[in-house]
Amino acid sequence: MAITAAMVKEMREKSGAGMMDAKKALTENDGDMEAAMDWLRTKGLAKAAKKSGRTAAEGLVAVAVQDGKGVAVEVNSETDFVGKNADFQAMVAKIATAGLSTDSTETLAATVVDGKPVADLITDAIATIGENMSLRRMAAVSADTVVSYVHNAATEGMGKIGVLVGLSGDNEAFGKQLAMHIAAANPTALDEASLDPAIVEKEKQIQMDIARESGKPEAVIEKMIVGRMKKFMAESTLMGQDFVVNPDLTVEAAAREAGVEVTGFVRLEVGEGIEKVVEDFAAEVAKTMKG
Repeated sequence: MAITAAMVKEMREKSGAGMMDAKKALTENDGDMEAAMDWLRTKGLAKAAKKSGRTAAEGLVAVAVQDGKGVAVEVNSETDFVGKNADFQAMVAKIATAGLSTDSTETLAATVVDGKPVADLITDAIATIGENMSLRRMAAVSADTVVSYVHNAATEGMGKIGVLVGLSGDNEAFGKQLAMHIAAANPTALDEASLDPAIVEKEKQIQMDIARESGKPEAVIEKMIVGRMKKFMAESTLMGQDFVVNPDLTVEAAAREAGVEVTGFVRLEVGEGIEKVVEDFAAEVAKTMKG
């Protein structure tokens, strides 16, 4: 029996298995959906569907750098224990390397690694390891010199925070210091021109509301806002921050002394922005017992 794309799509939706596994199940069972589902269950591949609704806010960020391009990739899992799993780490490392030849998270998910699209590779890992996982995001930096840094590393090239710094010029030692600064200081943008105008306007309105609570005249408030927004810009932008290695200098001044121009950066932290669902221990055990 000919296996159609529609049949594969239906099997994927029913089982939660990857595209190639769904197609193989149908092929092995001559298109019989029920038999194909049983086949997937015996292989442990249908388990992934049950886990897809669980919150995955742990995991690892991996970095890879090659020929003037660096990528940082976040792959999430449900628990921190999985981040210490050698098989999970090996998979994340392969995904990061594959990211060097892609330009988006969507493209990376479709990139073939070990004979399967990354999305299917993760689905297989869900079935094997037993936790929900996801390829959450990828970010890249291209420059004359790209330096990477991993904070709280689980193994080489991956950990809880991954940083990439792009430099015009060659000073890897400074680049490493700057990457560590970024990990600690968490700047919002490279410089004032790179800040989202909506974020700036929101902060301005907040500061105006705070200042008006003081009951001071509008003319005084306007001067207060100028000073507070100047401070906000300095703290939010990488170029305006005090350099952690030498707080007497801004990052912009430190880069000038180092003979380089900072052209871009990426900072990814595992789970940032994901709302974690907190369950009581009894509920968590009961959920685990039900599979």
